[in-house]
Amino acid sequence: MDMDRYGLIPFFEDLHAHPELSGAEHRTTGKLLEALRAAGIDVLDAGLPTGAIARIGGKRPGCVIGLRADIDALPIREETELPYRSRNEGVMHACGHDFHAAAMLGAALALKEREDGLDGTVKIVFQPAEETASGAKRMLATGLLDDCEEFYAIHSYPWFPAGTLGIKEGPVMAAPDRFRIAVRGRGAHGAEPNTGIDPIPAAAAIVLAAQHIVSRRMDPFRAAVVSVTHMEAGNTWNVIPEAAMLEGTVRTLHAEDRDMAREALRETAERTAAAYGCTAAFDWREGPAPVVNDAGLCADAKALAEEMGFTVDRQKGTMGGEDFSEYLNGRPGVFVRVGTGGYVVSHHPKFTVDERALVPAAEFFAALAMRRVKRQGQGEIRNSDFGIRN
Repeated sequence: MDMDRYGLIPFFEDLHAHPELSGAEHRTTGKLLEALRAAGIDVLDAGLPTGAIARIGGKRPGCVIGLRADIDALPIREETELPYRSRNEGVMHACGHDFHAAAMLGAALALKEREDGLDGTVKIVFQPAEETASGAKRMLATGLLDDCEEFYAIHSYPWFPAGTLGIKEGPVMAAPDRFRIAVRGRGAHGAEPNTGIDPIPAAAAIVLAAQHIVSRRMDPFRAAVVSVTHMEAGNTWNVIPEAAMLEGTVRTLHAEDRDMAREALRETAERTAAAYGCTAAFDWREGPAPVVNDAGLCADAKALAEEMGFTVDRQKGTMGGEDFSEYLNGRPGVFVRVGTGGYVVSHHPKFTVDERALVPAAEFFAALAMRRVKRQGQGEIRNSDFGIRN
């Protein structure tokens, strides 16, 4: 691929300047559809207001591979000095989804040029609403992806420089579950605490007790997180409130740890509240499952990346959450981190990506798709097919 002959960088900058929140990615979807159709790429009718599924190939026998890029932005006010910074006040691409969409569009355009020689089918998913963990289910519910045998996802990673890919087998993203604990006592005047049952000490004790769940009840060789992130009680200075509320998140990498953490937190809340004469109502909102990369597919993706001249970092996973796991329910896949520099954490108002990572990312996913659809005896592609030097 000649250096950005598809115009991916201006496309990326346009998406960055016009970010849209989860479920409202109408302009973004329109721009993607315009580019796909202009290239003669088949766009499947998903019947959804935002997001798109493109199909390339299908003329020759082979496997069906899915590639996924998310496209939504965040409710964050951008604080960068980029000439293409957000024009939508209070909305920002602070997680690289503009980069994902542009890179996967580039992969689609590269694959379209080679469609006549493509064994099998590649379906490229431009997914809305990843940040609300609802978009993957919407795309899968269309039934248009039922025949996909493997899935691959792109995600920017600010701690790697451009030219580096993070490919790791096993768990790479956690289950992002949310909890809410309502502690109820009996309100009273602050001058007469003996006439009530104060829920605040009970809530504080629950916060402290919860810190021991990971250190004393979970396997120390397996990562887990229990974080209380929000505490609320009362609305004035001289009244003991009737109730206090705690919210937070639990992150785990294994199903059994998820179940254990949930029940341990429930038990801790209820028993601790009871010790203070209060009650605790426990609410658990389950997020997507952990993202677990297939070992065999990771090995193949790493081999290809190294053949193409990338630096491959077998980095550890993170405890962030991702609904890409929905695509991996019953089939294998790989969540690939693409180094984008910037060195500012995602979801930060100063988050940026290095545009030099864009074209190589598109090249990698196009090459990976061609490699995987023809894996059944059709031979390997050459690096020169995509103009990449070792």
